[in-house]
Amino acid sequence: MPTFTVKNIPTDIYSLLKQSATMNRRSINSEIIICIEKAVSSHRVEVTVLLARAREIRRKTRNYLLTEDEITKAKLEGRP
Repeated sequence: MPTFTVKNIPTDIYSLLKQSATMNRRSINSEIIICIEKAVSSHRVEVTVLLARAREIRRKTRNYLLTEDEITKAKLEGRP
């Protein structure tokens, strides 16, 4: 299996990677492989599928209009 070395990883990126590996119960090496898999195997979204989903959401929410007060309340909810 091929191997490679990554040099000059910024400390903050390494810390995030280490934290993610711990949370996912993986080694840092395994976490890096997962990150690489996600980056290179991301799939393109079909425009027609995306538009169909957007239209469905619009249909479901057509009769509900948010007021500026409701939006402001939602933004502030849970904040000190």
